[in-house]
Amino acid sequence: MADFRGKSVQALVRDIADGYVSVNPIFLKSMQTDALKTLFSQIMKVQSEIRSTPFPTNDQPGIRNRNMKLQRLHGATIVIKHFARTRRVTLI
Repeated sequence: MADFRGKSVQALVRDIADGYVSVNPIFLKSMQTDALKTLFSQIMKVQSEIRSTPFPTNDQPGIRNRNMKLQRLHGATIVIKHFARTRRVTLI
C-alpha cells in the first residue's frame, strides 16, 4: 500500500472524512497516476463502509457527523474525478 506524505492511504482517507485534510487540485498535483487511482478506490470503500453502518435514528450529532463525513468524501471524489479528467486518467 502506498504512503501519502508519511501516511497510509487508509489514514489519509479517514483524515479526509474527518475534515483534517482538504482535497483540492494543488493537493493532487504531486500525485502519480497509480496513487490517484488508489486514493479514489479507497475513498469509495470508506464511503460504502460509512453507508453500511446502521443509521443513528435518534442521535442528532451522530446523524450530522455521518452526513458530514459522507459529504466530505463525496466532494473529494468529485474533485478527483475532475482532476483525473483534466489529466486524461481513467480511474475505474
